[in-house]
Amino acid sequence: MTLPVNRFKQWLGGSKVPVGTWLMTASPNVAEAIGFAGFDYVMLDMEHVPVDVPQAIAIMQAVAGTPAELVVRLPWNDPVMVKRVLDSGAQTLMFPYIQSVEEARQAVASTRYPGRGFRGVAAVHRASRYGTVKRYLHEADREIGVVLQLETPEAIAALPEIADVEGVDALFIGPGDLSAAMGYIGDIRHPEVQGMIGDALDACRARKMPCGIVGADPELVGDYIAKGFGFVAIGSDMSLMMSRAQEYLAVLHGETATTENSGVY
Repeated sequence: MTLPVNRFKQWLGGSKVPVGTWLMTASPNVAEAIGFAGFDYVMLDMEHVPVDVPQAIAIMQAVAGTPAELVVRLPWNDPVMVKRVLDSGAQTLMFPYIQSVEEARQAVASTRYPGRGFRGVAAVHRASRYGTVKRYLHEADREIGVVLQLETPEAIAALPEIADVEGVDALFIGPGDLSAAMGYIGDIRHPEVQGMIGDALDACRARKMPCGIVGADPELVGDYIAKGFGFVAIGSDMSLMMSRAQEYLAVLHGETATTENSGVY
């Protein structure tokens, strides 16, 4: 048995701009359905969704049977959680709220075995196909993707140094928290917020570092693609379901479908 190839990691920096969506329903069935919808990848959110490791494994198993790749956003930059999620079979991890070079280095080191980091060693788990990938301990690092999420002006200011940390495969701008940190909570389209997002993208492109972002609708996400983001996400399983439900009900009631907040997903 050979180590599975991480297609998401291969796409980073290439000509393909992967388009994904967030998984926020915590449902394996919905995750499986979304995996067949045509997205290149799906983002399992363990930060804002009450998903523990056994639930995450069920969602990983559901997505594994679809054409979509899976990325897991961790609840925090916690080495214990990193170890458990990697052993559960995740290959690409997104670390939320990275603020400094030190935090970036810790994130990378927690995904690497001793010699390059401090990931704990176990031999028989889902990631190694229960021990059937014989050289898993020697080869696992090659297929692990590390995405760091920058969500404040302070993090954006530290972007050049964070991007230079060895082992970082991509950066991701979190527009929701960034707008809040800038004093424009819920208003990701504010010119100052979009200006800082543009500055972050420019800094990434100058360093040939893939940069991703999420948006709530096709217009905004299309604009991000046109500006040069290397990977994008649009909404979530929950927001797609709710927006469609509101649209249908609005038609029946003779109204125009609207949402009260301008959140990202």
